[in-house]
Amino acid sequence: MTLRFTDRLVITLAHLRLGVPHEALAVAFGVDRSTVTRAIGQVRPLLAGRGFARPSGVRLRTLADVFAYAAAEGVTLRLDATEIRVRRPRVGRPGRKAFVSGKVKQNTIKATVVADEYGATLWCGGHRPGRMHDTTAARVEGIDALLDAHPQVTVLVDAGYQGLAKAHPGQVVAPPLKLRPGAPPARQSAWEAERKQQSSQRIPVEHAIAELKWWRQLQRFTGRRELLPETIDAVAGLVSDRMITW
Repeated sequence: MTLRFTDRLVITLAHLRLGVPHEALAVAFGVDRSTVTRAIGQVRPLLAGRGFARPSGVRLRTLADVFAYAAAEGVTLRLDATEIRVRRPRVGRPGRKAFVSGKVKQNTIKATVVADEYGATLWCGGHRPGRMHDTTAARVEGIDALLDAHPQVTVLVDAGYQGLAKAHPGQVVAPPLKLRPGAPPARQSAWEAERKQQSSQRIPVEHAIAELKWWRQLQRFTGRRELLPETIDAVAGLVSDRMITW
């Protein structure tokens, strides 16, 4: 039996959103399991390559697109990373330790997310093994050069990007550094107020990440690790479409 494109699309969405196994989808559509696997393998890259939607109809596909868009529209960017658990590489495989995240103490793949003030996903990429630092992952994507090319663009980040903030003072805004023990009460109060203000401005990117994690395949990925970046991009593009219809 040959599946129509609409059926292949529904199968892919059901697998990504709900984590429905290939075997169950095969039974539901009356086809062989291999047909379902092939359908998902055909549709997922199409979804991943669509980019990220904007109300104007423009789709952002690269980090350079995002910075150009932010510069033209006066958008303050919010940047953060999220980690998705993956299977541990087998014993003896090269790079086995590269996936061990120092933050969550699990084997993960990390993705960098950029959002606007409304929590809409503008870009998701920079897929790297969990051991890589957030700042390093962003720099591999060329963020330093983009910040230099667009000095009018401001980026809000969390404490994991202090190095990036130090390299681009005033343009990359990170939470204030922790005070030394014994700081005067007045200084402590001012530090806490500054930290909360920065956090409240940065929080939309956390909401964008939460939208991604509603999709079952991004809660814990049990497939082949090399397919996860494409899966993340497919889900992130679909989430961006949903956000602009609100």
